[in-house]
Amino acid sequence: MRMDQISPDQRVAPPPAETLPDMLAQSGARFGDRPAVEFLGRRWTYSALGALVARAARGLQAAGVTPGMRVALCLPNTPYYVIYYFAALQAGAIVVGCNPLYVERELVHQLNDAGAEVLVTVDLEMIAAKLRAAVPQTQVRLVVVCPMAAVLPAHKGLLYRAFRRRETARMPRDPAWVRHADIIADATPPAPVPVAPGDIAALQYTGGTTGVPKGAMLTHGGLLANARQVHAHFPSFEEGRERMLAVLPLFHVFALTALLNAAVLTGAELILQPRFVLDDLMRAMERQRPTIFAGVPTLYAAINDACARQPRDLSSLKVCVSGGAPLPAEVRDRFKTLTGCRLVEGYGLTECSGVATCNPPDGVIKNGSIGVPMQGTVIELRDIAPPHAIVPQGERGEICIRGPQVMAGYWHNPAATEAVMIDGALRTGDIGRVDEDGYVYVLDRLKELILCSGYNVYPSVIEAALYSHPAVAEALVIGVPDPYRGQAPVAFVALHPGQEVTPAALRAHLETQISKIEMPKAIEIRASLPRTMVGKLSKKELAADYAARPA
Repeated sequence: MRMDQISPDQRVAPPPAETLPDMLAQSGARFGDRPAVEFLGRRWTYSALGALVARAARGLQAAGVTPGMRVALCLPNTPYYVIYYFAALQAGAIVVGCNPLYVERELVHQLNDAGAEVLVTVDLEMIAAKLRAAVPQTQVRLVVVCPMAAVLPAHKGLLYRAFRRRETARMPRDPAWVRHADIIADATPPAPVPVAPGDIAALQYTGGTTGVPKGAMLTHGGLLANARQVHAHFPSFEEGRERMLAVLPLFHVFALTALLNAAVLTGAELILQPRFVLDDLMRAMERQRPTIFAGVPTLYAAINDACARQPRDLSSLKVCVSGGAPLPAEVRDRFKTLTGCRLVEGYGLTECSGVATCNPPDGVIKNGSIGVPMQGTVIELRDIAPPHAIVPQGERGEICIRGPQVMAGYWHNPAATEAVMIDGALRTGDIGRVDEDGYVYVLDRLKELILCSGYNVYPSVIEAALYSHPAVAEALVIGVPDPYRGQAPVAFVALHPGQEVTPAALRAHLETQISKIEMPKAIEIRASLPRTMVGKLSKKELAADYAARPA
């Protein structure tokens, strides 16, 4: 029977029967003596991690955390994120990942939208200052403060306390603010809480690039299924032997699934970097010898530049994964040349627990493709205009996803949920095609289409043409109002270090690459292009900047 004769429901994997706390318990039993977390030179085994999670879960229960309550984690990549993520889930709570770089207004919105009653953070003044202002505007009734010095190696902890006092926050004189040490003081096992695979595990907030951030309800079964899909997609993963380097923030869905959950599932060691500093990252890669790395394209471009300036020994890397934004072929090929490691591009959304497709790490990588569907996942292409019929193979359509990893809906937002679901499939808002081998290609964002004189112009086509110029390091194209054509593309580029090129020279290059209707009305060269909190290139700021200019 051919695949096109099988109904989508027959090809979609069923959700697993286990939960995320089950996953941690199973790995603790199998890999107890293996390192689970490494942070700036200090390690915790799976047994030690399990014990800390149990104590934290008991402490949260004693503080009044009940099943279904929302527990917000406003934490950088530290062991505390791993501990309280699983502790909250073990207590039956729902985890809300908060970006610690958010401003007060953004924190207030997210905490209120989620209805979070408990918040976990660290004693860094740059974070605590915002929370002291934000928390009174929310229904948060308990703030757990975790000391940074306590998770550092002994000598680093002493130096931190001695020389970074100004960076350390003082707790308010408020009984609602408690110390991590008080939460984990009781070694009594937590009270058993029945948790089902269909229960909500996390409210994962969307990036807000197309509107106000919304909380995607991700279930225990969906997140666990996606971690298993990632594991199945990489057959070279050796359980209990891999080391995964996490500089991507764990509050982001890509890192949550491809690093945190996948690491615990497979008994890997999770090497945590609290923030992205290129020199620190390169040192960690050479000293900690990770085997798996996940990042966004801008991270790989930065690693390429660092390796070009000074040769690095990255021979421990077995496979690297790129997601979050289109990966230019030039960045991928240069990474392979400089490091010897194969770099594969994947694709996913917050609403599908992180990962939907990926190029095969041991198979054919096709230029411009986001790869093949993950195991048990079905990709449909539907007509952009109603009634949204499935289009023939090879034609353009909106990418829709079926799979056990698809969200249960948006938190308290049934209208938004209905708008992104069609016949049980998740509408991504991305326009794509599927080739004869099943490889998926993203052609553009549905909302980023530029209508020039009635023609569809795809920004990604222009961006790809700009990337083909040797001087161009990064490129973004937006659509702007045009009195003659309705809309017109405008391009923004950043150059490789030491390179020089004029807008006129770039325009001459484009004349051989794209049609006249696609030619940008303006090309601006900038020192850098804006990025989101996780390092993805961002068009939102460019569009706002252009709109604010005088006519």
